[in-house]
Amino acid sequence: MIKTVRARYCEGKLEPLEELDLDEGEEVVLSIGEDSRRPSDELLAADKAWRENHDPEAFKRMIYLAREEGSRERPNP
Repeated sequence: MIKTVRARYCEGKLEPLEELDLDEGEEVVLSIGEDSRRPSDELLAADKAWRENHDPEAFKRMIYLAREEGSRERPNP
């Protein structure tokens, strides 16, 4: 059986954050990974850079201008 369990590392030991259905002394195999629900540092940095350098209204104007100059019909805003 494979079960994913969240745990916290504290004072050199992993402490499960939920009840485990294990017998006392039972051995298990652990696969350790980051919490996938927490955004990575790289994603947070990219989000910050995007927010600081992005103007949604200017982007929309650029799209409308490109459509006017191209072969597509003008969009209805």
